[in-house]
Order: sequence, then C-alpha cells, then structure tokens
Amino acid sequence: MNKLNRKLEYSLMALKHMSEKPMGELTSAKEVSESYHAPFDATARVMQMMAQKGLLRAEHGAFGGYLITRDLSKVTLNDLLEVIQGPTKIAKCMGKVDPCEMQTSCNIISPVHQLNKKLNEFYQGMSLKDLLSSK
Repeated sequence: MNKLNRKLEYSLMALKHMSEKPMGELTSAKEVSESYHAPFDATARVMQMMAQKGLLRAEHGAFGGYLITRDLSKVTLNDLLEVIQGPTKIAKCMGKVDPCEMQTSCNIISPVHQLNKKLNEFYQGMSLKDLLSSK
C-alpha cells in the first residue's frame, strides 16, 4: 500500500553513500548513480532538490560535488519526504486542490485522515541517521 517512490530511493541511496564517506569529501551524482546502477538524471535531480532545500551543499566546478550540510540525526524521514515528494497524502481527500468526487458521501474520511496523521507521526519519529544505519 505505502510504497517508496524511486526519487526517494535515489535520495536515500545518495545520503547513505555520502554519510559513509570521510567528512568534507565531495560526492558527485555520477559517483552515486554509477555505484548503485541508478539512473544519472534522476539521481542528479534528487541531489539538486536536496541542495535547494539545504540538506546538501553543492560545490560547482570540474571537481565539484555535494556535501551533507545537516546532522542526519536531526533530519527526519518526513523532512526528506517533503523535500522529494511534498507532504504525505495517502488519499485524494487529503489535498485541498482537486477534492475527491465522493467527499460529500464518503464514510471513511475520518479514518483515512487518522491513518495519514499516524503515518506522518511515524515518519517524523524516524531520523535519517537511524534509518540509514540499520542493517
């Protein structure tokens, strides 16, 4: 039911790879994509997104790359999800735009909202450091 999308997978791959390198060592999108056989364009895009939101810092130039700028023990899975996908919404009725056509007669709006809330709490309670250090 609740499946990671590819962009989130690539961002987690990049962060894990980078977190295992010596402090201050740059990582390129090419390095990550080649190491894990991930598509370069998608990997580069998620790394750019993380840099735009301040999770990574981009160093430009021939020998450029990315550095993690935030302590991953203080960054939650929810933070990363919002950077990559936007807010977690498990059903159409969670969004303000383009409401569900069954909204006026639906009998599960409240339970679905409760489930969405619980998922967000779970994601907020898991740091990226804990997630990425699990074996």
